[in-house]
Amino acid sequence: MPRALLPLVALLAVPLAGCGGGGGSKSPRPVTLVLDFTPNAAHAGVYAAVAKHRDRAHRIELTIRQPTATSDSLKLLAAGRADMAVADIHDLGLARERGADLVGVGALVQRPLASVIAGPKVTRPRELAGQRVGVTGVPSDDAVLRAVVQGDGGSPQKVRKITIGFNAVASLLTGRVAAATAFWNVEGVTLRRRGLKTHEFRVDSFGAPHYPELVLVVRGADLKRDPKLVRDTLAALEDGTRDALADRRASVNEVAAAAQAKPDLIAAELDAIAPALSPPIRLDPRALAGWASFDARFGILRRPPLVRQAFDTSVAP
Repeated sequence: MPRALLPLVALLAVPLAGCGGGGGSKSPRPVTLVLDFTPNAAHAGVYAAVAKHRDRAHRIELTIRQPTATSDSLKLLAAGRADMAVADIHDLGLARERGADLVGVGALVQRPLASVIAGPKVTRPRELAGQRVGVTGVPSDDAVLRAVVQGDGGSPQKVRKITIGFNAVASLLTGRVAAATAFWNVEGVTLRRRGLKTHEFRVDSFGAPHYPELVLVVRGADLKRDPKLVRDTLAALEDGTRDALADRRASVNEVAAAAQAKPDLIAAELDAIAPALSPPIRLDPRALAGWASFDARFGILRRPPLVRQAFDTSVAP
């Protein structure tokens, strides 16, 4: 079982003793990792690292925190209330554009999870012209929708966008929208389990590169001060990911307990995302260069970020 998850208010109140100093101690060093979202199968390797004591094997003690919103993980990290964060790669790019001293050091998920999910009547993206498509309001949604429709030879300007927040499942089931931007590994799985015959248009099938969707992020100053602690944490997460893929039943139970979700839902999510969890943790400079170009071309970022500054590929196992 994972170590206790404290509520966000407790996380904000308790100073951490993770990164920095004390590198010679033989006792496990505490590391707090904050997730990007509610626990799901994408986090299987994180929970397995604790359950299988892979953290202790690398002389760290990993504590997992859950955020209250997707943007909280990088805010908590930047504020010094976590030692490492799971974050959407686009959010990392945006945070760095605002001047945050944050650096990506590993990849939790090796391919994009973003997609446009349509109901049974829409068989290809270009057919969304003139139809209502739901978006959450997150900046990257517009880019995903534009890339998918444009990649099929359609006209993004003819799509009728409406903001639905994070209600893609309900909006599609009720017919409020013909399609919605959503994650194929979460909402896509849920919709199929609810009996809706969907068509998934994954962004990397329509022109986007195979960039890592979820990345592991640390503060730049901490990385310079104590690269070994970062390296040991990544090694524990790599081992945990291999364990999660090797023993899926145990992994499903660990994540389901943390999420207070039904194990069969987590099992379906893990089946969907498992291929994207390998190779565990490692960063591919070519994939990162593709992401930088994509985010600038589709307006997520103002200009292509310098990958060698936004990421350190030398610390991953």
